[in-house]
Amino acid sequence: MSDEKAASGAIAINEAQLILAEKRTSLAVMRTGIAVLALPLSVTSLLIATSKYYDVLHVLHFLVPLLIINTALVVLGTYLVGRSIVRMRRYDRLIVEIKARHSILREFID
Repeated sequence: MSDEKAASGAIAINEAQLILAEKRTSLAVMRTGIAVLALPLSVTSLLIATSKYYDVLHVLHFLVPLLIINTALVVLGTYLVGRSIVRMRRYDRLIVEIKARHSILREFID
């Protein structure tokens, strides 16, 4: 009986470790999404700060593709951050379920 209980405890710990590893991956994706969101902001800030040195109508053929790329980066960053938030909530629910099933984890995970 004790071998069965030890095996069950080991499986529960392995499940929790796997879910926590997935949660760390989601946090890394969120960090990447935030960095992707910061890039268009910094490029736009630079363009606004240097706008007195150029005429917008003369460089419109450069600005339009740049703004399209910035928009795409904002959409990608928002997607990455949103997706990681949803996944982290899911992993939190799974950890709560594992804690409810296995009493050995209650003392290690709050």
